[in-house]
Amino acid sequence: QVQVVESGGGLVQPGGSLRLSCVASGRTFRHHAMAWFRQPPGKEREFVAAASWNGAASYYADSVKGRFTIARDNDRNSIDLQMNSLKPEDTAVYYCAAESTPGISGHYYGYTSTYDYWGQGTQVTVSS
Repeated sequence: QVQVVESGGGLVQPGGSLRLSCVASGRTFRHHAMAWFRQPPGKEREFVAAASWNGAASYYADSVKGRFTIARDNDRNSIDLQMNSLKPEDTAVYYCAAESTPGISGHYYGYTSTYDYWGQGTQVTVSS
């Protein structure tokens, strides 16, 4: 049984930092992309960042470029999201996701339908 578990969410002041972690178990994802999405209150789930299978390529939503960094560790079957210079509009439930389609193009990394496995989410609240 595959499990994807996020951790590291919490309450932070504007301008602060948080690091989210995601660990998968039950199968390896070392040959597949992993990503972070988020769902702000009252809105649809949206893409945040993704990393290719070896971490050589990273993709970011425009809203987080230059502030967030994604990093994966295939030995740990994990992916982290370092979030700096946080803004109130970053408030959301953050979800980790992993895909299992062989050879999928990075063009598809931003779509929720690309991913087969999801975590339960971790709340990030940016507020003074």
